[in-house]
Amino acid sequence: MAKPRVHELAKELGIPSKEAVAKLQELGEYVRGASSTVEPPVEKKLRAAFADRVKKQEPAKDSAAKGSAPKPSGAGNHPAATPKTAGKTAPSPCLLYNSDAA
Repeated sequence: MAKPRVHELAKELGIPSKEAVAKLQELGEYVRGASSTVEPPVEKKLRAAFADRVKKQEPAKDSAAKGSAPKPSGAGNHPAATPKTAGKTAPSPCLLYNSDAA
C-alpha cells in the first residue's frame, strides 16, 4: 500500500494542510510540507489527534445527504439538450473567403 501524503490525510480529516503539518511537527514527526509522505504509525497518530473533529463532522454529512431531494429527470439536465454553440458567434464570412486563391 502506498504511503499517504499529509494533504490527503488533511482532506480526509477535514482540516487545512497547514494545520496537519503543524500538528505532526508538534508530535515530533519530521514532515517538511503537505506533500510529505507519512508512515502508517504516523498516520494513526494524526488520525487520533483529530478523532474528535472527525466524529463531530460525520453526523452532519449524513443528515445533509438524507435531506437532499432527488434531482428531477428532464431534458434540461441532459448535456445534449443544451446547444454547444451557446454564447459563440459564427465566424465572419470575410474570414472564410480567400481572395488570393482565385
